Amino acid sequence: MTDMPRSETPLALYIHWPFCVSKCPYCDFNSHVRESVDQDRWRRALLADLAHEAALTPGRTLGSIFFGGGTPSLMEPATAAALIDAAAGYWRVTPGIEITLEANPSSVEAARFADLAAAGVNRVSLGLQALDDRALAFLGRAHDVAEGLGALETAQRHFGRVNFDLIYARPGQSEADWRAELARALGFGTGHLSLYQLTIEPGTRFAALAAKGELPEVDPDEAATLFEMTAEMTAAAGLPRYEISNHARPAEQSCHNLAYWRYRDYLGIGPGAHGRRLGQASVRRRKPENWLSRVDANGHGIESEEDLAPRTRATEAMLMGLRLGEGVDLARVARETGLAVDAIVDPGAVARLAGHGLIGRQGEVLTVTPAGMLLLDRILAEVVIA
Repeated sequence: MTDMPRSETPLALYIHWPFCVSKCPYCDFNSHVRESVDQDRWRRALLADLAHEAALTPGRTLGSIFFGGGTPSLMEPATAAALIDAAAGYWRVTPGIEITLEANPSSVEAARFADLAAAGVNRVSLGLQALDDRALAFLGRAHDVAEGLGALETAQRHFGRVNFDLIYARPGQSEADWRAELARALGFGTGHLSLYQLTIEPGTRFAALAAKGELPEVDPDEAATLFEMTAEMTAAAGLPRYEISNHARPAEQSCHNLAYWRYRDYLGIGPGAHGRRLGQASVRRRKPENWLSRVDANGHGIESEEDLAPRTRATEAMLMGLRLGEGVDLARVARETGLAVDAIVDPGAVARLAGHGLIGRQGEVLTVTPAGMLLLDRILAEVVIA
């Protein structure tokens, strides 16, 4: 972990593309289905939003760019190129800057991979989500396994680094099912995997089905068994878990997401994007049309900005950092917020949970153990002083 002043650490830039071909039933992200998108207008608006953030952070270094969504592989490669070029003009960029783009594994989007790579994208994250056609249908995905694996092969030809997502602990999925699916996934040779347990998020179609009793519940003990098995299998394959749901080879962790989890400054542009810069939180307008109107009127899409109190910054740093295997440097959080360590975490709760093997502490570095990761939300509620 770097320990330089916050204003000298590299920025992370998030660019939100809000459009999808269809809305998945488990998804609570800011994604929207539209019959058509004016690509030229969106390029101009995103560039204007970017210019506003650049004016607020002069002289900084940029460490990563992440195109998220939505489905940013639906964005024209020329838009990605224009944004990457503009960012490189506003800030110094780190050598080998990580530039990630999320993509759905359809053949139509995979056909753009060569042009996206030429635009400067060097890492792609594919939403495979499952390696079983029935599971993909249940998850509302538009691709089947064959199409998804074809897109993965194309991605591996064009990008130096590839991640893909899988969702497990699905209703009816047995331990043997997940073991076989994960073993197959590990055989594709990517350096990073994002492996998420299915969660029922409020406002989604799955939540509505669950409320009516039409979506079977997964037994928590069975889900815990799958979680532990996942960690064992990925570690044995050389992709140990470095964050609660993310697994990577050494040096292939997501630099961009590490900036979030280590609570470094990040900028967010596009509809609904959030940012944290120099102690201030920013939020863009969420609905695409409202965001466009705000950019047209003001030159940026910001809906609100708020100075974050030291207590809020400390709490956010702990909630994010304890997701990581490396844990949190309490001394750094104390320096950056001006709070005492014992005002950030409850020493009694730390001692009690350490006695149960759920938390570890070496000096001022606090970590959640592998056993504790199963109870992370409860541990955070007990340890972090909000």
